[in-house]
Amino acid sequence: MAFASFMASTAGRTLRVIVGLGLIGWGGYLALGANSMVVGILLAIVGLLPLVAGLLDVCVFAPLFGAPFSGANVRAHAR
Repeated sequence: MAFASFMASTAGRTLRVIVGLGLIGWGGYLALGANSMVVGILLAIVGLLPLVAGLLDVCVFAPLFGAPFSGANVRAHAR
């Protein structure tokens, strides 16, 4: 539950957005600059998951730990 609580916090959401943007940027670099089109596109697509999850305040892995999917519900459940 501690992992889900951290990921639902402001710091966790910020971390997910930063990681998502980093993966998308790295994928763009590989696709355009390093001539690894397939790997770059796949990496950019994978980067969308943490980016969108952080922006929409959902924790994709929280249900695996018995916590709610919604970040607001995780924070309310942790109190």
